Amino acid sequence: MGSLENCSDEPLTPEGRLFLQKEMNQVIYCAIGMKQPLDVDALKLAIQSCPMYTHPRFCSLLVRDSAGREHWRRTRVEIYRHVVPVHGPIAEGLSDEAAVNKFLADLSTDSPGLMGDDKPLWDVHLLMAHQCMVVRIHHALGDGISLISSFLAGSRLVDDPEALPTIGPSLSMMKRRSDGGGEWWKAVVRVLEVVWFTVVFVVEFVLRTMWVSDQTTPVSGGAGVELWPRKLATARFSLEDMKVVKSAVANATINDVLFGIISVGLFKYIDHQSPNAVREGTRITGVAVVNLREQQGLQELSNLMKGNPGLRWGNKFGIILLPVHYSRSCGDPLEYLRKAKSMMDRKKKSLEAHFSYKIGDMAMTFLGAHVASLLNYRIFCNTTFSISNVFGPREEITFGGNPITYIRVTTSSLPHALTMHVVSYAGRADMQILVAKDIIHDPDFLAKCFEDALLEMKAAASTALNSKK
Repeated sequence: MGSLENCSDEPLTPEGRLFLQKEMNQVIYCAIGMKQPLDVDALKLAIQSCPMYTHPRFCSLLVRDSAGREHWRRTRVEIYRHVVPVHGPIAEGLSDEAAVNKFLADLSTDSPGLMGDDKPLWDVHLLMAHQCMVVRIHHALGDGISLISSFLAGSRLVDDPEALPTIGPSLSMMKRRSDGGGEWWKAVVRVLEVVWFTVVFVVEFVLRTMWVSDQTTPVSGGAGVELWPRKLATARFSLEDMKVVKSAVANATINDVLFGIISVGLFKYIDHQSPNAVREGTRITGVAVVNLREQQGLQELSNLMKGNPGLRWGNKFGIILLPVHYSRSCGDPLEYLRKAKSMMDRKKKSLEAHFSYKIGDMAMTFLGAHVASLLNYRIFCNTTFSISNVFGPREEITFGGNPITYIRVTTSSLPHALTMHVVSYAGRADMQILVAKDIIHDPDFLAKCFEDALLEMKAAASTALNSKK
């Protein structure tokens, strides 16, 4: 690691400081299931061999100077303080999945021991009875793309122990389609569309930081809800099923399918739990996280380590607002996909995500961390749910020689009563559904609503495709 005496303190980025504020204090939790029983010593060696372990962020303490300004200060990492074996079951009578989800849900509203000034802001809990490794990392260290990229650099393929995982294409919400160029007037139209949609969506974004808010529904949260007890459930999707659905609507993407699933599943849940509680057409707004790096998708660790500002380590993402309008069953599940695609196409023509990143950066610089965090907090108070996704490895991988069975991610709770995080792995996509349990009482039923939504859309897509043959 080099001499610590020669390392000067490094100030936090504005984005890193944002995640240290009380209103936006966020921790990322990554649950990694293992096929074989956990070997504590082998996993410690694997963690120490992982590039993430030697990255300056993971070898630095969070310190504050006399003015209260946060800095990173290099230190020596003592692995035994960061790897915590948890012996015995989390709770009696629960399946492994339910026990791990309970462990993560309990952590989401309380992260003891992670915010001290005596060790770097990460640790690993080994749930021995459930063959699961839970990596807990403060969001000030980096975003999901940075952290998963660095973890993958320390893993290997099951079929080839010397090979790194294949880094697949992006699931970024804002990955733009190429239209192959065209006449000059088409270019002018595209520019005008970008200007128009950017102005419209940016105005709406600004209003959401002030007083404009969703109407109250059975899944609404609000100020203070981030402190309420949580429950966590998992919805599992087949990427092949999602591709079948995607092929039934021209130029649709996996993300269009995902948002269609969320629309259908959410409406199913509301109809079942609170029939007639929501008026037809009521707007329910989501907040989606968008990767803004020049190279979309999972980043090569070597690129993230370099000084290229477009590929720098840390937090570089924007957010966009994703509205859905409540509708009872319209008969054709694919109609929800068409509506999702239409909305996503308009979002892709705007610079809303870039604006959100820049305005947040400017607010941190000119108004201070506290005001910037309050503005972000207001956006979450005035919307209904949040969604993020990351495309993981295509093939099955190992860590420390132990094959991985799943990779699932969630974060600390937000004012939303519903937060969803999706990670794909080896042909599957798992969605972690974190809910305020006093508002959404049955997240397992909500997960089933999402899974059933995909199956219904697949059946409709198969019928539509067969009719064309």
